[in-house]
Amino acid sequence: MLTFIMTHLDDILVAISAVIAAASAVCALTPTPKDDAFCQKIRSFLDVLALNVGQARKNG
Repeated sequence: MLTFIMTHLDDILVAISAVIAAASAVCALTPTPKDDAFCQKIRSFLDVLALNVGQARKNG
């Protein structure tokens, strides 16, 4: 598993960036708060993956 991740790290990072960019574009282009909540869920999930929890989380 670790070998796979290290071998395909560039592809994984590109895919993650594309998902974030697409979600941000949807949130920016549509006026409904429902999709903004979806983007917030994605951001919260990424914060957990990045270990941005507790005092490390940027508030505001």
